[in-house]
Amino acid sequence: MENNVANNNIPKVSQWSGLVNCKCPRCRVGDVFTGFTYSPKGQKMQEVCSACGLKFEREPGYFYVAMFVSYALNCAEMIAVCIAAYILGLELTKEHIWYYVGLIIGTSLVFAPFNFRYSRMILLYWLSPGLHYEPSRIKNFKS
Repeated sequence: MENNVANNNIPKVSQWSGLVNCKCPRCRVGDVFTGFTYSPKGQKMQEVCSACGLKFEREPGYFYVAMFVSYALNCAEMIAVCIAAYILGLELTKEHIWYYVGLIIGTSLVFAPFNFRYSRMILLYWLSPGLHYEPSRIKNFKS
């Protein structure tokens, strides 16, 4: 490393930008996932951050809590889609109930990769005690 930490050459990355771009919560430089959200291998997580060496799965079973975050995201998405369908003119009657069921199932399937990825990111960024932004831990940063 060329003493980038001392020279302050490390770019400042906001917490929101780091979360949306799936960057390491400690350095906000290294990638947490290997691919894009909807790519075939996009849901594979790195074991450690390539820039600061943070081990993402802090203990065995650490990401079980992300299931609850994913459930909350899924419920919010399904409610939003059903409200949008109602506002756009789909009546809430017995005859149209299967349209709503189809919308709910479709929403769950379409957003599953998104929920998987961002439930883990929300857990890492906002629900992990003791995990803070520390750009001074970056080892392999290239400016």
